[in-house]
Amino acid sequence: MRNPCVAHRGCSGRAPENTMAAFRMAWDAHDVSWIELDVQLSRDAVPVVIHDYNLRRTTNGRGEVRDWTAAELASLDAGSWFSPAFKGESIPTLDEVLREGAGRTKFNIELKTDGVRYPYIEEKALERVLEHGLQDDVVFTSFHLGTLHRLRKLSKTVRIGLILDGWRSTLLHELRELQSDFLSISYSKLNRERVQLLREAGIQTMAWTVNEKRAIRKVAELDSELMICTNYPDRWREVMTAGVGLLGSSTNSRLGASRWFRL
Repeated sequence: MRNPCVAHRGCSGRAPENTMAAFRMAWDAHDVSWIELDVQLSRDAVPVVIHDYNLRRTTNGRGEVRDWTAAELASLDAGSWFSPAFKGESIPTLDEVLREGAGRTKFNIELKTDGVRYPYIEEKALERVLEHGLQDDVVFTSFHLGTLHRLRKLSKTVRIGLILDGWRSTLLHELRELQSDFLSISYSKLNRERVQLLREAGIQTMAWTVNEKRAIRKVAELDSELMICTNYPDRWREVMTAGVGLLGSSTNSRLGASRWFRL
């Protein structure tokens, strides 16, 4: 197989995102290399795994995550919104995910902060990773550059990566400043030239969020080492098993794959 698979918030197309049910589906698959998860802090400064700042979309709670203690968050139903079959799924702590997933996948931990929320999220998340001895199996990512710079000050060795939904000319300079070798970027912003530029700079690149089989195939054809972040690892598996060359290997096909991605 080519193109490592990253299960986005777990197998979030088949189970409620960022729950143990979604993560276990990825771990049980055995061929999923990474899981991506989102971390915030509870009112009592416990790292918890949930994407939105507000609880409304994915739980039966109301208000913001930061206004609830970890115990209160754990009592919420984070599964019924997806399907009655997942009623009772809870918001896990980062500790729970790391403990159960250790040795089964690597972890892309996105720190959810805008620079105002969670001023100590970097320390708290790093503490948990170090406590579990998983620093070699984790990359911390964020949209917020200040968060990544703070992480780099806390640790010279932990892997960090910038998340982008666009492309900018200063990108490689920013990654060098961060001493980062990882980029998480919207797949629609990639083309052959940019992928080659990143590869030559030694940047491991994750393309998100690639859910349709046709899109998975086209991303895979850009470079066999691109990490494919998807809600549907089963679709990634189908494409990888069938072979990504289904679109052909002619010059016209390669150019078509390159042009398909928006600049």
